[in-house]
Amino acid sequence: MLNRFLLTTILLGSTVAASATSAALPDFTTVVEKEGKAVVNISTTASVRDDDAAAPGMDADTLELLRRFGFPMPPGARGGQPRQHQAQSLGSGFIIDSNGYILTNAHVVAKADEITVKMVDKRTFKAKVVGSDARTDVALLKVDASNLPKVALGDVNKLKQGEWVLAIGQPFGLDNTVTAGIVSAKGRSLPDENFVPFIQTDVAINPGNSGGPLFNMNGEVVGINSQIYSRSGGYMGLSFSIPIDVAMKVADELKSSGKVTRGRIGVSIQDVSEDLAKSFGLNKAGGALLSSVEKEGPADKAGLKAGDILLKFNGQSIANSGELPRVVSAAKPGSKATVQVWRDKAAREFQLAVGQLEESDKNTEGREYKGSSDDAGKFGLVVQELNARQLKQLGIAFGLLVRDAVAAAAKAGLQAGDVIVGLGGQDLTSMAQLRKALNDLKAGESLPLRVLRNGNPAFVVLKAPTK
Repeated sequence: MLNRFLLTTILLGSTVAASATSAALPDFTTVVEKEGKAVVNISTTASVRDDDAAAPGMDADTLELLRRFGFPMPPGARGGQPRQHQAQSLGSGFIIDSNGYILTNAHVVAKADEITVKMVDKRTFKAKVVGSDARTDVALLKVDASNLPKVALGDVNKLKQGEWVLAIGQPFGLDNTVTAGIVSAKGRSLPDENFVPFIQTDVAINPGNSGGPLFNMNGEVVGINSQIYSRSGGYMGLSFSIPIDVAMKVADELKSSGKVTRGRIGVSIQDVSEDLAKSFGLNKAGGALLSSVEKEGPADKAGLKAGDILLKFNGQSIANSGELPRVVSAAKPGSKATVQVWRDKAAREFQLAVGQLEESDKNTEGREYKGSSDDAGKFGLVVQELNARQLKQLGIAFGLLVRDAVAAAAKAGLQAGDVIVGLGGQDLTSMAQLRKALNDLKAGESLPLRVLRNGNPAFVVLKAPTK
C-alpha cells in the first residue's frame, strides 16, 4: 500500500514537473504566423567573369601565398581563358514599409544585375537597389507594390543576454525556415568590422539566411542576420546580427541620399590594457590609445598626439577602442566635437572639426582604386586596400594589393599580387597618398614604388607616358 502511494506520488510529481517544464518553453508559433508574412526570399543574377587564364608573372608559390592569406585572387589565376557567365545567389530580407521598402545585407545584392523578391504567398517582384552600405553590410531595396505586410521594429536597448530570439530565412535555399536560440552577447566587435556592435546568438544561421530578420519573442525585429563564424561553411553555434537601430539609421540615409556619410578624426587606435593603463597613470583600463595621428588630419589640427588616451567623445564615454569608430562615424562631417583625452596623468579637453570618411566600394572587401578619368588609361593600375588581418599577416602598417597591371604599370614591372608599401623612401599610409602622387606626375616623369613581392621588398619605377 505504501509502495503504491509512493509510486503514485512520484508519477504525479513527474507529471507536474513535466508540465512546468513544458509551460516554461517558448512558443514561437504566434511570431511566425504573424510576422513571417513580411519575410522575403531574395534571388539575384549577376554577370561574372571566370578569370581562368594563367596570371602573368605569377608562379604557384605566389598563388598559394595569396590563397593562404585570404587575398582576392588576381585576374587569370587558374589557367584557361576568361569566360562570362550568369551567376545566381540566394538570400533573405524583410519588408519595413508597406510601400515596398525591404532591408537585406549589402553582400546579398552586391554586383547583382537583376534582383527578384519572392513573398510567402508566392508573389514575385523585381527589385531595385535604393542604396547599399558595405561598411555595415546593409542594403535598402524597393519593389513596385503597396499594402504589403511589414515587420514591427524592436528596441535593441531592451534586448537582454540569454533572451530567446528566432530567425526566419532561406538557409541553403530552403524557403521559410525558422530557427531559434538565445542572445549570447551584445555589442560584439569583430575583426575588420568597426562600425557595427553585433548581436551574437546561437540561432542556427546558414548561407541563405543572410539579410533575414532576427525577432524577439514580442515579434519585433531586433537585428539583421549577417555573419557566421565557421570553419566548414555551415553553422557552428556563433551567429552575428546587425542591430536594427544601426540598420534603420543606415536605411534612412540611403533612402534620403542613396549613400551614408560618416565622420572621421584621422587616428589609429589600440586597446588600453591594464599594464598600459598603469603606465599612463590611469586608475583602470579603458578608452582608446592613439597609436598614431594622421598629419594634418582633424585630430592633429586639434592638438591630439600619439600617446593620448581618448576617454570621451562628445560626452560619451569610450570603454574600449572598438567603441570609438562607431561613435566617431556617427558624428556629422563638418560638425564640432569635444574630446576628452588622458595626457601626462591628467584629463584634458580638445575641440576638433570632424572630417568625412571616404565612401567604400560596396562591391569589394576593401576600397579599390582604378584611376581617375585623367589617369586610368595612363597607368593601367588597379589596387585594393588590405584589411587589418592581411596587414598583420604581412607585418606592415598599410599596403595596397595590385589587382591588375597593364600599360605603364606593366612596363614598370608591377605584377598582380605585388603589395605597394612605399613611395620612394616614404611609407605609404593611404589610398589618397598614391592617388595624389600619380595625379601629380607629368608626362615623362617617374615615381619609384616600393613593393613586397613574395614577401621580399623591391623597387619598381612607374613612368608617366608622354602621350
